[in-house]
Amino acid sequence: MSASADPHLTPELIIHAYRQGLFPMSDAVDDPHTFWVDPHMRGIMPLEGFHVPRRLARTIRQAPFDIRIDTDFRQTIEACRSPADNRPSSWINDEILSAYCKLHRMGYAHSVESWAGARLVGGLYGVCIAGAFFGESMFSRQTDASKIALTYLVARLRYAGFRLIDCQFATDHLARFGLHEIPRATYHAKLQIALAQHADFHLMPVNLSPVEVLHAVGHKS
Repeated sequence: MSASADPHLTPELIIHAYRQGLFPMSDAVDDPHTFWVDPHMRGIMPLEGFHVPRRLARTIRQAPFDIRIDTDFRQTIEACRSPADNRPSSWINDEILSAYCKLHRMGYAHSVESWAGARLVGGLYGVCIAGAFFGESMFSRQTDASKIALTYLVARLRYAGFRLIDCQFATDHLARFGLHEIPRATYHAKLQIALAQHADFHLMPVNLSPVEVLHAVGHKS
């Protein structure tokens, strides 16, 4: 892992860093210091070959949540940095939170949200630059809420012609969907191809049915 400190986190700096293969982190939610990371091995989610487990596909068809885009970005990122059973601490400090909310207002950062009535119960957020989506974090307060948000994200990115989903690090949770690791140099090459591709995050209609979403990710019934 390669890292360097930079205490002045601005939206413009973040965009420039992503284009170079870097992303910001902090050691703890209450740590004011932020540093840049360029992992030796990078976790990426395939757009072609994304796997939806059969049980999850059945749940998606039942439409247990209202999936929304960008309706409450700040609440989504706040939830991602809140303590959870599988995540007692977070790398999203106040500086990162503030910078990504600014990126959202500028149209770069987006949230995919799972709502149960008036409650936000799961979701994720990340940054779009050209044909690349840089996934940052996800959370779930109800079974499958984040997994369904991820599936809707992949459907949206495939529909819009994105070329890359960067998940930063590999996890067992994401591996079941097809995530795999590639070396740093391979990632940088894929990143440059994605950055040369025009894609529109908002191209996909918001009213697709669950069956249409599963079709959009290439799921075979």
